Amino acid sequence: MIEDTGCRGARITGAGYYVPDLVLTNFDFEKIVDTSDEWIVTRSGIRERHMASKDQASSDMAYEASCSALRDAGVQGSDLDLIVVGTVTPDMPFPSTACLLQDRLGAAGAAAFDVNAACSGFIYALTVAQSMVSAGKAQKALVLGVETLTRITDYTDRSTCVLFGDGSGAVVLEPCPRGEGIIGTFMRSDGSKPELLYLPAGGSRKPITAERINNRETFVRMKGDGLFKLAVRMMVEASEFVLNKANMKSSDLNYLIPHQANIRIIKGVKKRLHLSDEQVIVNIDRMGNTSSASIPIAFGEARRKGIFKKGDKILMVTFGGGLTWGAVLFEY
Repeated sequence: MIEDTGCRGARITGAGYYVPDLVLTNFDFEKIVDTSDEWIVTRSGIRERHMASKDQASSDMAYEASCSALRDAGVQGSDLDLIVVGTVTPDMPFPSTACLLQDRLGAAGAAAFDVNAACSGFIYALTVAQSMVSAGKAQKALVLGVETLTRITDYTDRSTCVLFGDGSGAVVLEPCPRGEGIIGTFMRSDGSKPELLYLPAGGSRKPITAERINNRETFVRMKGDGLFKLAVRMMVEASEFVLNKANMKSSDLNYLIPHQANIRIIKGVKKRLHLSDEQVIVNIDRMGNTSSASIPIAFGEARRKGIFKKGDKILMVTFGGGLTWGAVLFEY
């Protein structure tokens, strides 16, 4: 776990998001695999998702989300001294997507690196950036979640291909008085269950070969039933930890922004935290599971709509492959 030890605080001063124009509906999938709109909605809550065009990479979507967030914060790329990107679908193994983004944004003086924590990538990246801003190691930080999951999706596997979408979300962090802005953070992992959600080939254990491509080992594999109960329990654990550290209860929350993996998981967490439908930000029906991008996209959408007001207590919570899970509690 990570506890806050900085001498000052860090607050979100801007947010933005980007999703590709191409939309895949459940009816499109009825033409590809043996499935139906009813089957997909009942099991996941998803009705449509966005798909990157053939010439779009993660850094392209990250750039669009970054520009939106920087405008929202009134900050220039050249003002940044830190860029942290959560992703499992970088443009390439190296250099990092963050480094490619740093150059494109003209952030010449910024440190830049990627974080791989699967669906928890944004929360991990936000926690790292918050720690650096609070410690005085950074003044203006850009934090993103970005994924092109459709590139690693097996469109012959009906249990997974209907779930994933592409997109990016970004926030700008700046210093604030201690006790304001981000109130608490939590990160944890359990590497004993990698088989529940993983990408078999493409690393040093199983380099890409023709045989592994033919065996479809370059696509995501998931055991959904095993993940469901763990996801609810661990997201509630993360939520309760940061609330307890802040001497708060779930009844003190104004909004919950959960990772958009499955509507049943979201409902399970909402029930355990005793929250109403109106308190939970949900866009999985339109976005699908965008992994590390899901929380910042949902936050960016809600901020743009003017849903939040000053002083609102907002909790972001996530769970992903690794296994990884975490939460960030902040005052808007």
